[in-house]
Amino acid sequence: MLDLTEIVRDTEAVRAALVRRGESEPPVDRIVDLDVDRRRLIAQADQDRATRNAVSKRIGDEKRKPTEDEIAQMRETNDRIKTAEQQLDEIQSEISALILPLPNLPLDDVPDGLDDAANVVLETFGEEIEIPGAQAHWDLAPALGILDLEAGASISGARFYVLRGKGARLSRALSAWMLDTHSNENGYTEIEPPLLVRGETMTGSGNLPKFKDNLYRDDESDLWLVPTAEVALNGLHQGQIIEPGRLPLKYVAHTPSFRKEHTAAGRDVRGIKRVHQFEKVEMFRFVEPGESERHLEEMLAEARLLCERLELSYRVVKLCAGDIGFQSAKTFDIEVWAPGSGEWLEVSSISTCTDFQARRNNTRYRPAAGEQARLPHTLNGSGLALPRIWIAVIENGQQADGSVVIPEVLRPYTGFDVIEPAG
Repeated sequence: MLDLTEIVRDTEAVRAALVRRGESEPPVDRIVDLDVDRRRLIAQADQDRATRNAVSKRIGDEKRKPTEDEIAQMRETNDRIKTAEQQLDEIQSEISALILPLPNLPLDDVPDGLDDAANVVLETFGEEIEIPGAQAHWDLAPALGILDLEAGASISGARFYVLRGKGARLSRALSAWMLDTHSNENGYTEIEPPLLVRGETMTGSGNLPKFKDNLYRDDESDLWLVPTAEVALNGLHQGQIIEPGRLPLKYVAHTPSFRKEHTAAGRDVRGIKRVHQFEKVEMFRFVEPGESERHLEEMLAEARLLCERLELSYRVVKLCAGDIGFQSAKTFDIEVWAPGSGEWLEVSSISTCTDFQARRNNTRYRPAAGEQARLPHTLNGSGLALPRIWIAVIENGQQADGSVVIPEVLRPYTGFDVIEPAG
């Protein structure tokens, strides 16, 4: 959530930043006007409370009963305070309703642009490998007997799939290997969070109210299925003050993710690149504000190393202001080359969210004993996302005889070196 104080203090700068995000008419003027009324009512109520306290004190000091005029004055004062408090609640509700749907402000070094055409490729590791006769995963994997698109559609409908045999084991191996790498080498604490979360938790991460129509919800319990583990990890300390010396906090989780994908209608309709249920290993950090840029670079390096160990060509893309996620202030995507599909597949988005999420769910930290609590910065990133990294492994490992060779780093986890054609 944006800072009301910043909106009021730097109105034009906030407006310009939101326009960079694609918000053509951000309601900053209305928010500022409401804040003027809010401050006026607070001052009025404080003055009336001071008057009421002074009269009560005088009566107490004089050890007497209040006069009729004093009783009438106190009643009028109480009525004004009650009216002011009611008006304050209404104003605060309207301010919140206007601010909550507004995205985070992009950092200054985020490229201008409103869609992915303005994104900047910073670096490419490896080449766009060409494999003679390469097949896309939607042809290759079913022939191997490891992907069943028809069964997924029969069970659940479009944009669902079933992994079979070594395909399922490869997916499990990827997740286990990534979790072990993050936990054993990168210092993350592994978390197994709930997959259903309260609305407040979804709001705290930035998914509500903006993306309500793209989320799955249980109407009876009013719980929401997570679209990413980021939601639950961000909620680990909601409403809490993190004690001195604990930052940075680094968490990693492997969960399913559930998304309706309304905004992706007509895109990536072949194969399993864009589905309603997928898995992801998610990295998440709570850090001190002055350290967030360094942590962003660290997380980017961690995701890149995974791609290198999988022997995949990849590129790093810096997203423009209009293409970064709602809660993000800056994002780097990592895309891996899939020679069968003939395209770059996004397998990770590494983002810094500054204090946007912490403000939404009231997560604070205390820098030192006795110091005032402050808002930490949060960062998140896929490390990495399935099934796209599964697709890349399959398509890059395909051989002339139709088999798929497994990257060496995964073999202790899969228990096999190659996937042979079915039959």
